[in-house]
Amino acid sequence: MIPDQEGPATPGGAGKFDDENYPGYTMGRAADMLGTTQGFLRSLDEAGLITPQRSTGGHRRYSRHQLRLAARVRELVDQGTAVDAACRIVSLEDQLHEAQRLNTELRAGD
Repeated sequence: MIPDQEGPATPGGAGKFDDENYPGYTMGRAADMLGTTQGFLRSLDEAGLITPQRSTGGHRRYSRHQLRLAARVRELVDQGTAVDAACRIVSLEDQLHEAQRLNTELRAGD
């Protein structure tokens, strides 16, 4: 699958494939990759854990970062955790990871 390009192909355009927030996966592809249903992904959107971007046609598009969060929720749900609780756990884990990253970045600047 090759995402739509704006303008001619340039070496700089390849950077979006390295961007983990680039919404490169359709809902169907994301569900296949996670081994789950599209309804599961919609439930994560409804729970407020992930908010996929929308294509011009209104279809949900997911980033690699969002897929990692969804995979972690799926892991917790498979272990018996309720979806809402799993979303809260993953949200807190993600916030902690981001805070640790920022802390490390700020300490490196000293």
